[in-house]
Amino acid sequence: MSADQQNIAHHDEHGSMTKKKIWGVFWVLLGITAIEFFIALVLIPRGVLSHPVGNIIYIGLTLLKAFYIVAYFMHLKFEKLGLIYSIIVPLIFIIFFIVWMLYEGNFWMHIRL
Repeated sequence: MSADQQNIAHHDEHGSMTKKKIWGVFWVLLGITAIEFFIALVLIPRGVLSHPVGNIIYIGLTLLKAFYIVAYFMHLKFEKLGLIYSIIVPLIFIIFFIVWMLYEGNFWMHIRL
């Protein structure tokens, strides 16, 4: 495969990011942000959701927004599987260790009481 063919193949790999797709991702991100604002400004103050449940929903929605940003705007969705694993696996370990540390901290706090 010549250099021109490789360049064309590389360009076609990212060719699915059209203006329509970019605007679609923009509207999804805007919708998720609107849901977060609705939860923060309406549901939690009126007592429909408690703060801990709201925080869990915020974390989930924020991770969803991070996925869209990384996948589409950083073009990770179009990269090779090895590169994706090099980001996903450490992220899973980081989340695991954060949850583990929170659990351990809670355990030690209750032992001291």
